[in-house]
Amino acid sequence: MMRSRIAAGVVAGLIAGLVFGFMMQVTPMPMVQEGGMSMPMGDGAGMSMPAEGRTPMIMMFAETVRSESLIAGWIYILVSSVVIGGIFGIVLGGRAAKVGAGLAWGALYGVLVWFLGALILMPILGGMEPFAPLTMAPMRPVAMTGLAGHLLSGLILGGVFAGLYDPGPPASHPAATAP
Repeated sequence: MMRSRIAAGVVAGLIAGLVFGFMMQVTPMPMVQEGGMSMPMGDGAGMSMPAEGRTPMIMMFAETVRSESLIAGWIYILVSSVVIGGIFGIVLGGRAAKVGAGLAWGALYGVLVWFLGALILMPILGGMEPFAPLTMAPMRPVAMTGLAGHLLSGLILGGVFAGLYDPGPPASHPAATAP
């Protein structure tokens, strides 16, 4: 058990990030033509390919930092997960100390991270408009897979956080004394 909300959030975020990264590693991304552009842009060289020789979804994270390296995708996910977990501990740690509350806040937080990260930040960094994954029909399944992954990792984050964080004994109130 940890007394620090930040430390518990960082560890929980790392665990959630490992699960999320594995999901993105084994999930193939459809290769489609949209307006003359092939998505994703990576050629998959040097990567272990999932079923049907498709590029794993983790490569979207590598491409966000202008890399075609699978390792860059993993680093992006794990560093982001540690930061996301630490912020969870700071902002929601007091509310997420019990398992039920941790799961609920974690799920909501996962959806928020998906909204801000996958729908706004990653498209902008990839040279697309915000919400492009939802407005481009071929990318909608990718967006929905990302939502499922973020929801699951949020549940893991909140559940692990609740298991790790120990807020300590309830604050005792001094007994009222008669004058």
